Amino acid sequence: MFNFEDANKKNKEAMETMMKSYSAMTKAFQAIATEAADYSKKSFENSVAHFEKLSSVKSVEAAFELQTGYVKSSYEGYVSEATKIGEMYADLAKDAYKPYEAPVAKATAVVKAAAAA
Repeated sequence: MFNFEDANKKNKEAMETMMKSYSAMTKAFQAIATEAADYSKKSFENSVAHFEKLSSVKSVEAAFELQTGYVKSSYEGYVSEATKIGEMYADLAKDAYKPYEAPVAKATAVVKAAAAA
């Protein structure tokens, strides 16, 4: 027989789990967006500073050396930032799944018990 109290309880649990997951995802996306905006601002400022230095150089050798250093540091900064944001996305996935771990484990145990019977 269908029990409305149990159904209501399960529905409430599902909504709470979904809201926890949504909250974790929202916070993580905000942190990622802030990090990306900060990196973009820093990168733009570095580019402007580099262009100012480059425009005051007197020789081709000095310009080449300055440009080489800038490209190297820009690449290293990009790789570092990409790694950091990648880790933030991995953490986002873990945090978004965390509220579902207990219900999934419970459902898996019920299915295993039913299959064993």
